[in-house]
Amino acid sequence: MINAGVVTVSYIIATILFILALGGLSNQETARRGNWYGIIGMTIALLATVLGVVTQHYTILLVALLTGGSVGLLLARRVQMTQMPELVAILHSLVGLAAVAVGYANFMDPSVQFTGVELTIHDIETYLGILIGAVTFSGSVIAFGKLSGRIGGKPMLLPARHWLNLGLLIGAIWFGREFVVQSAAGAGMTPLIIMTVIALLFGIHMVMAIGGADMPVVVSMLNSYSGWAASATGFMLSNDLLIVTGALVGSSGAILSYIMCRAMNRKFLNVIAGGFGTGGGTSAAGGDEEGEIVPIDAAETAALLNDAREIMIIPGYGMAVAQAQHIVYELTSTLRAKGVNVRFGIHPVAGRMPGHMNVLLAEAKVPYDIVFEMDEINDDFPDVDVSIVIGANDIVNPSALEVPDSPIAGMPVLECWKGKVTIVLKRSMATGYAGVQNPLFFKENTRMLFGDAKDSLDEVFRSL
Repeated sequence: MINAGVVTVSYIIATILFILALGGLSNQETARRGNWYGIIGMTIALLATVLGVVTQHYTILLVALLTGGSVGLLLARRVQMTQMPELVAILHSLVGLAAVAVGYANFMDPSVQFTGVELTIHDIETYLGILIGAVTFSGSVIAFGKLSGRIGGKPMLLPARHWLNLGLLIGAIWFGREFVVQSAAGAGMTPLIIMTVIALLFGIHMVMAIGGADMPVVVSMLNSYSGWAASATGFMLSNDLLIVTGALVGSSGAILSYIMCRAMNRKFLNVIAGGFGTGGGTSAAGGDEEGEIVPIDAAETAALLNDAREIMIIPGYGMAVAQAQHIVYELTSTLRAKGVNVRFGIHPVAGRMPGHMNVLLAEAKVPYDIVFEMDEINDDFPDVDVSIVIGANDIVNPSALEVPDSPIAGMPVLECWKGKVTIVLKRSMATGYAGVQNPLFFKENTRMLFGDAKDSLDEVFRSL
């Protein structure tokens, strides 16, 4: 056992390392270092807790650590980079489930003795921890299902869904009052269980009503919820590190959600209300009304790339599905060796989670210095000879700027149509997750290269 002073110092060091980790993760060049800060900080926190806070049941603790660590290691080694969004979602669910378990264990612990105002405060902490944890758990499980394709991306819009949400909220508040009152009399389990069921239903309904186009916001939102659940758990256990760490995760997730909403010109409450995004399964309708598409083959694409001096590559979720990031790297390396200036334009909500495209490109060893955010390169498109859109749709849709009544009106997009030629790689003419037709496909300077992105780029690479 180590004394309380050493535990406190260890917690302070861990908190500093967590803050440095967040700072490091804000930039691609420092992300690896940021990860190491987080790993070291968590190791210090874990050792300080095990050696300085835990006083008994070491065998159970060791078994739990080995089990959880083995599962985490196995998942980390097996998961594909393309599966990272659903992995993040399911890990959020475990944080929520842990908060619920700790809340119940803390409430039923006979050694915890509070009276008067202290008891009321402790009960509120317990209630909020379980409430947030249950919402996070069920919401994250549904998000995992949507991201992995087990549940359709189309929003489930029940009649009077907003009234249903309001009713669930009022019910949670009412049973919270009942829990505090009954807990003072030595009871309270019944309202606590009823609230947990309400919270689980609320999490399911909330995420089911959110369309596929808003999934990046959902992932960051659930990240925030998991942080607040951890923070509430810290209050329950009087653990300062859990409080601070949870607050860091919760606030950073909330800020990220705000950034994602701003990138889509969406209000956070509108995202929670749902109704945006249909699952991307509908075919493009009204081809005669929109205009004619101009298909292109791999050899013609290679010829355009060979003559170009400025190329912009815009990756989307289709690149992740096709696992085309490695052939994209090979193509990029070949073109750069020929003296072509190849750059990547990344939309903030490309893919299914914040930074999804950056992670895939980093895995494929694409240099960080040629990967740019949308705001950095959007003004450069008039000088671009060829833009290659790989499996992206809504993030390059001119309707966002040109059609005032479009569902994505006002959403900032990558304005690739301002370049000389745009080549769009798609499997079909299906719409994106917002369910909106894309006029880009019918513009005179757009060429459509149909097929699996990896196979198509393999052919382009061979022709080049």
